[in-house]
Amino acid sequence: MSSVPVTAQTAGKAAARAATRRRNRGSRATRAAQRRPGWVTYALLGIALLISIFPLYYTLLLGSSTQQEVSQNAVPQWLPDLSLFDRFATVINASQINFWKALMNSVIISVTASLAVVLFSTLAGFAFAKLRFAWRRGLLVFVIATMAVPTQLGVIPLYILMTDLDWVGKLQAVIVPAMLCPFGVFWMTQYLSSALPFELIEAARVDGASMLRTFRSVALPAAAPAAAMLFLFWFVMQWTMFFWPSIVLNSQNPTLPLVVQSLQGQYFTDYSLVMAGIFLVTFPLLVIFAIVGKQLVAGIMTGAVKG
Repeated sequence: MSSVPVTAQTAGKAAARAATRRRNRGSRATRAAQRRPGWVTYALLGIALLISIFPLYYTLLLGSSTQQEVSQNAVPQWLPDLSLFDRFATVINASQINFWKALMNSVIISVTASLAVVLFSTLAGFAFAKLRFAWRRGLLVFVIATMAVPTQLGVIPLYILMTDLDWVGKLQAVIVPAMLCPFGVFWMTQYLSSALPFELIEAARVDGASMLRTFRSVALPAAAPAAAMLFLFWFVMQWTMFFWPSIVLNSQNPTLPLVVQSLQGQYFTDYSLVMAGIFLVTFPLLVIFAIVGKQLVAGIMTGAVKG
């Protein structure tokens, strides 16, 4: 007879301790959120920022220097001068390259491949995170394991396939292999696992929505912040890709990294011109980050709080 009140008393004490722990965790989280970073944090961030900016700064210095100064490792000025714009004009109007066609090709490849990766990765991530089917975990492990396979191992069979399809020298030879990304599948699976509650999916199915309608109306809005980051990540990857385009494309249908490589002469290389070309390739990425960087970070933080 005495075991019932003892059990109830023990349960009450356990519940009180759990409530106390939750309050302590909440108060610690509140204090951590209210505590501002110290000067050490800002100093470390400033050093990291300077280290990150220095290669771009040095590229501009070399681009505005003469070939003699570059060859003698002597760059006297501390800031780029107006001659840098002459180098830009020389790169854009160079007769041996087609800069504007290369720019258009890079835009087409990067945008198309990035949109495809976002779509397919979100579909796969939704299936792995929220659907139940046979071999789900095994397939996810297999997809993740493919990230350990070096790209160079598949170059020869992939080139043979492109030759059989008569795609060598065409943009689809670069776009189609880049339309799938194992990292993107893993990224979207992890994000949707925490950001998309099962209750929303069940509510949509109860309302009569099909699986594709549920994906379009429920999963896609929830995955928007992670999808934006994945798009930006893959866009940068494809924009700066040199290895595979240098194999499968030619000088008549180049991308921007191939244009920079073609600025190097067979017997003489004007490194100031090459550095100007490198900056022109990098500049669109800087503009994109400057425009959408804050919104992307805010979206990721919002998604993390909702998850």
